[in-house]
Amino acid sequence: MRAWSEPGQVWVAVIDTGTGIAPEDLPHVFERFWRSGRSRSHVSGGTGIGLAIARRLVELQGGQIEVESQLGQGSTFRFSLPMA
Repeated sequence: MRAWSEPGQVWVAVIDTGTGIAPEDLPHVFERFWRSGRSRSHVSGGTGIGLAIARRLVELQGGQIEVESQLGQGSTFRFSLPMA
């Protein structure tokens, strides 16, 4: 995890070194019920709603959420919230 501030906002990032997300999947990761092709089996669990909920909560507070990822290198999810 990493946190930093910029004028008027604070950022929080969660960084992993997992398998990463394919470039063609990145535009969809915050969509409700969307899961990448390799995680669609019932064995992997999850409903594909967690990131959609996170996006909505961040946006309702006036922030933004983003993801960067490379296959085989991991992902970085970060969000910002306005400072009060």
